[in-house]
Amino acid sequence: MGHKIAFILLLLPALLLCNSLSVSAYTPRLDSLLQVLDETIEQNRQYSDRREAQIGVVRQQLDAPELSDLDKYRLTRQLARLYDPYICDSAISCLNRGIVLADRLQNPRLQAESRIGLAYLLGSSGMYMEALDVLCEVDRTAVDTTLLLRYYATYDHIYGESGYYTQDKRLGQRYWNLSVAYKDSISRVANHASDFYLQVVETRLRDENRLEEALQLNKQRATRIPKNTREYATLLYYRALIYREMNASEPYRSSLALSAITDIRSAVKDHASLWMLAQALLDDGDVERAYRYMDFSWSASSFYNARLRAWQSVEYLSVIDSTYQLLLHKRNAVLQRYILFVSVLTVLLILALICIWRQMKRLARARRELLAVNGQLHDLNADLQRINAELQQANANLREANTIKENYLGRFIKLCSTYVDRLEAFRRMAGKMLSTGKSAELLKISRSSSVLDEALNELYSNFDTVFLRIFPDFVARFNALLRDDEQILPKAEGQLNTELRIFALIRLGITDSSQIAEFLHYSVNTIYNYRAKVKNKARNREDFEENVAHIQ
Repeated sequence: MGHKIAFILLLLPALLLCNSLSVSAYTPRLDSLLQVLDETIEQNRQYSDRREAQIGVVRQQLDAPELSDLDKYRLTRQLARLYDPYICDSAISCLNRGIVLADRLQNPRLQAESRIGLAYLLGSSGMYMEALDVLCEVDRTAVDTTLLLRYYATYDHIYGESGYYTQDKRLGQRYWNLSVAYKDSISRVANHASDFYLQVVETRLRDENRLEEALQLNKQRATRIPKNTREYATLLYYRALIYREMNASEPYRSSLALSAITDIRSAVKDHASLWMLAQALLDDGDVERAYRYMDFSWSASSFYNARLRAWQSVEYLSVIDSTYQLLLHKRNAVLQRYILFVSVLTVLLILALICIWRQMKRLARARRELLAVNGQLHDLNADLQRINAELQQANANLREANTIKENYLGRFIKLCSTYVDRLEAFRRMAGKMLSTGKSAELLKISRSSSVLDEALNELYSNFDTVFLRIFPDFVARFNALLRDDEQILPKAEGQLNTELRIFALIRLGITDSSQIAEFLHYSVNTIYNYRAKVKNKARNREDFEENVAHIQ
């Protein structure tokens, strides 16, 4: 019972802490998008590296000798386009270099093109007066239809941004009117099937609060713009603005998340979508993620070095930072309450442990007695196992000995019978030869060794046959104890050579060299030399004969 009380007391703080954690209020789609955005932010370095590699290629091309001013202008424009979303002041520097090259070429169209590009970027960076000054330098007569659209769009962009961010309502309205006028000019000049025109129409529909039409047009444009591009990120940003006006909270946040993901993957450092998403998440109470997004966006804006984005982010960053500090304060207060609660539980736990200790003390004596009995039983069991192992080994040895005796006894009786028959045949032959006076021939036969050799060969053949019947794998297991280059193989299958017979006798328990020599009709010294020579071939010389004796 004491164990259960202590376990419950230990679980209570964890259960209460789990109940205090808030469950994500996001929809599955938005939650998945935010997870993808988190992963994309962690991988942002690889996207930046890819952008810098592209920049490096163009810069290397610009360093090539004997480039014409026109080639330099085109490469500088290409470099400016790469820098445009990445480093603002580098893009401005490239556009200014383009203006110098265009003036040097005295090409009116290039002069107008370079100045329009610089003015648009200055307007995006919050330098509205500078942008208008650059536009005033454009020769209106040198502007063709294509440049005219960009010319009008730049004025629309500058006046639209000025009207949105100015704090003077009268001037703001004037700027808005100028922006609308330039939109009208764009509508008259632009190809109505182009995305450029459709974007202007979408913006006008949004400004006129015709939100459903603006949303449908935005989705139509999305089918024509490649994904994972800066243009697609901008389209999603405009879609988010439409959803914001429609008070569609989840689609607004999802569109901003998709736009931010596309921006980061495109190595765009001008993160308007991300800091707007951070503000929305702050309103949702997700302070930690909002702070993390705004901190990343602030770092990117500082790298981009455009004063407008830095100025826009400061206010939100300050609010998020204050809210984050307040959240930390509240969490510290909650933590203090939990510490107090845990302290109370600790006291209760100590009381429970005292109860458990008393119970454990009563059980200790019985446990010691049981341990003593178990020790005795363990010793007895070990003795029984040892005796049983010895009996099993003895039984195995007896079975093996019986097998050897049965095989060799049967073969011995048969061999003895054969030798008796041969002796009887030899006796009759000797008597017959003596009776017929062939004593000289009989003497010659008795002195010949062929009879002995034939008998020995038959003896060894019978020995080999019986031994290999009892130990069919002896030759393979014996050679496994030797080095690979020192294998000993019989001349014919089912037979043993002298070395193998010596160690076959050792396997049968005959280890005395004199007995082995007597059986094989060799000298004791010869048997000793054979044994030493084979042991020198063994993998383990010290235990070689013992290992042979245990071959099964």
